[in-house]
Formats: sequence, C-alpha cells, structure tokens
Amino acid sequence: MSQQPAPSVAAPSNRIWTIPNVISFIRLLGVPLFLYLLLGPQHDVAAVIVLAVGGTTDWVDGYVARRMNSVSRLGELLDPFADRLYILATLIGFTVRGVVPYWLTGALLLREAVLAVALLGLRRHGFGPPPVHYVGKTGTFVLLAAFPVILLAAAVPSIDSWAGPIGWGLAWWALGLYWAAGVLYLAQTVQLLRSSRTAP
Repeated sequence: MSQQPAPSVAAPSNRIWTIPNVISFIRLLGVPLFLYLLLGPQHDVAAVIVLAVGGTTDWVDGYVARRMNSVSRLGELLDPFADRLYILATLIGFTVRGVVPYWLTGALLLREAVLAVALLGLRRHGFGPPPVHYVGKTGTFVLLAAFPVILLAAAVPSIDSWAGPIGWGLAWWALGLYWAAGVLYLAQTVQLLRSSRTAP
C-alpha cells in the first residue's frame, strides 16, 4: 500500500491584517490598560480580569493561525513580543505595588538579559533567533497564569489562604521552566556559534 504524502505546511506570509494578528494587537492594547488599572485607580480586580484575558488568550492567536493556515511573519514576531511585554509590564507594576519581591523580578529579568546577549551574538554571526522551545512557551503560559492569581490573592484577603499558595506555586514552577528554557536556548546558541567557526 502506498503511503499518503504528508500535508504541506504553508510558509509564513507577509500579510498584516490577519485574524491572528488582530488578536495579537488586541492583546497588546491590554498592556497599558492593565498598568493604568493597577497603578492608577488601583482597581485590582479589574486589573486581574485584563491580565487573565491577556494571559489565557496567549495560545489563541497561534491556534487560529495554524487552524486557518494564516501564519504570517508579523504574527511570528507579535506573539512572543506580546508575551514578553505582558511579563515586563506585570513585573514593573507588581514590583512598584509591592505585590512580588525584588528577587523574583530580578530572576526573571536576568534571564531575559542573558538571552538578549545571546541573541546579539547570534545576529553578529548572521543567525536569527533560535526557534521557540515548548519548555519556554510552557513557562511563559504558566507565568501568565500565576500573575493574576497572585494579584487576586493580594486584592482579596479572604481568599489569600488558598489563592496565594496556588499563585506562588505556579510562579515557582514557571521560574524553573523559564530558566530551563534559557539554558536550552544558550546551548543552541553555543552550538550554532561553534558550527559557524568550524564551517569552511
């Protein structure tokens, strides 16, 4: 019996106005709204809702892009950019409000700084960023799930006894995955740089 050929995957297009990209743009609009609610009038419950929607829809744009065969180069940039912007905005807002300690902010930002240096090294040798690893994607998703729970526990003291441990358990899990993914990206970077030096 002859084997059926595997379905071909379309290459990313140069289109801008696709449904997945619109979803990513809407996610980005949630960042300043979240910071305003958190740091301005301090409507913490509303900020939790905005953060939860932005975090839980992390997978939606990618799923829709694959489902509708509308993967675009802009979308491949927007999705991780939106994730990092949410994480950065949340860390800034939470640190200013005293919701999270400085060590957590430092640990997460240090990982981003290490990867930024690695990306600079790759670009200097003509390489693009390494492909997103599922460990890093999972870590980002868990972190974006932890933040709303931590804020909700701080905003509603009556549920802190159970919401706090859940939120911080997720945060520790995310931190471990985040750094594990960072080590994997660094290993990929070293391998690429070594191969470029040994190439004729």
